[in-house]
Amino acid sequence: MKGPVFLFSAFLVLEGAGLLHAANDADTFKLEIAGGTLDVVFAPGELDLPKSKILDWISRSARAVAIYYGHFPVRRVQLTIIPVAGTGVLSGKSFGDPYARVKISIGSSATEADLEKDWKLVHELVHLAFPSVDENHHWIEEGIATYVEPIARAETGQLSAEKVWGDLVRGLPNGLPQPGDRGLDYTPTWGRTYWGGALFCLLADIEIHQRTQNRYGLQDALRAINVAGGSIELNWELRRAFKIGDDATGVPVLTELYQRMRAAPVGADLPVLWRNLGVAVDGASVIFDEQAPLAKERRAITARRSG
Repeated sequence: MKGPVFLFSAFLVLEGAGLLHAANDADTFKLEIAGGTLDVVFAPGELDLPKSKILDWISRSARAVAIYYGHFPVRRVQLTIIPVAGTGVLSGKSFGDPYARVKISIGSSATEADLEKDWKLVHELVHLAFPSVDENHHWIEEGIATYVEPIARAETGQLSAEKVWGDLVRGLPNGLPQPGDRGLDYTPTWGRTYWGGALFCLLADIEIHQRTQNRYGLQDALRAINVAGGSIELNWELRRAFKIGDDATGVPVLTELYQRMRAAPVGADLPVLWRNLGVAVDGASVIFDEQAPLAKERRAITARRSG
């Protein structure tokens, strides 16, 4: 079943955003970005910001995801903006059944600065690019969204590499196994679902770069999965997705790492990993060691890309 179809009577061009068509209904708009269409619906409610500023933020977020994946990951998605009391971007949720949908709650007093620093919309849009999998694999869905979101924003210049790596240093300890852990497939805690999944992605990314002499990374595997039809609208077996990603990079990293981490409390020695990557956090500062053994891999992961 496809999303709703709207009739559009006028359009304007947003800088770098593609075409934005204003519908006859003043609360419905259409953004066309990198082969995908976003039907943007504003639910009833008051917002201090003009809709044009919110549409700029949506466009900026969608472009980051499109650049990471090489195109927007689904042909059409309905994005509903829900005004609520408060400020900032408060929550989001993605759906694939019966068609791709995203709902985002925004505080009625949200400012442009709130939208500039928001990560939640990119996180939800990344969910569109991976197939829906069984509930015990929910960690890969959230792990990819947690890991890819800041990297996609760094690739488009919305975040610095220092910010990305500093946040990983601070966040990834939440994903390490705790007493009683039974592996990613069997430990559905918040830490293991979001940050344990992100740790899996980081370890896979580094290993793919290492084993291919930086020719490929996790990004290439995820792009291949999406190009093969893997999106939130379809239910896949996880091993199928990993096999497609491995075939694209030429190394079976995803399959092998999954076999190691799925049913055992496998983590990582993070202090050693950061030293090898050349990442040191000193208070609010992040310092890179460009002579570190994995400095090339680190630079490749967060390199800027053009749209």
